[in-house]
Amino acid sequence: MDRILISSCLMGQPVRYDGVGKLVVHSHLTAWKAEGRLIAFCPEIAGGFAVPRLPAEIEPNATAQDVLAGKARILDSDGTDVSAGFIAGAKATLSTAKKAGCSHAILTDGSPSCGSGFVYSGRFDGVRRSGLGVTAAVLAQNGIRIWNQGEISALANTLSLK
Repeated sequence: MDRILISSCLMGQPVRYDGVGKLVVHSHLTAWKAEGRLIAFCPEIAGGFAVPRLPAEIEPNATAQDVLAGKARILDSDGTDVSAGFIAGAKATLSTAKKAGCSHAILTDGSPSCGSGFVYSGRFDGVRRSGLGVTAAVLAQNGIRIWNQGEISALANTLSLK
């Protein structure tokens, strides 16, 4: 049975920067939860961040890979470098996923941790840009396939093909 790591906020846990969850209701999630396949985890909580906290974004024109290589930072809206917590959370997420035998992860798109298709511009202006968050990048680099909350049916189709 494939295990699936899922962002805790997508399970309704109030761990996001704004102190709320981002509950996703989907029949596949309900079934996978009942089967014990889902492993809920929040990289930002694992990285030591409080709830609520200031929003954070990867610097403009930089990537998660740049952050991981020490060439760019993740800054909160006050300009504080919070990269170390995001990197620590990404490493903790990878460790949890490996221990649980997760081959897939459903992550919250847009997050500097979990973004799988887009992150924000780094200017706190609400503008999206293509890219990964640091946790998504670390998981993908280690062979865990990343999906966002809008791709649950596609993940289910992939799992049924095995």
